[in-house]
Amino acid sequence: MDKYECTACGYIYDPELGDPDNGVEPGTSFADLPDDWLCPLCGVGKEDFELVEE
Repeated sequence: MDKYECTACGYIYDPELGDPDNGVEPGTSFADLPDDWLCPLCGVGKEDFELVEE
């Protein structure tokens, strides 16, 4: 699964890890995150994330 980076602070959303502190289980793809999910570091929305090219 693809990783996404916050363009505001550099946080990397890794679907293998999820975001358990905010109710997102490991294995949740970025596309399947709730629309109201926010970056756990800086609080911006999903629209401020870009695909990480590996």
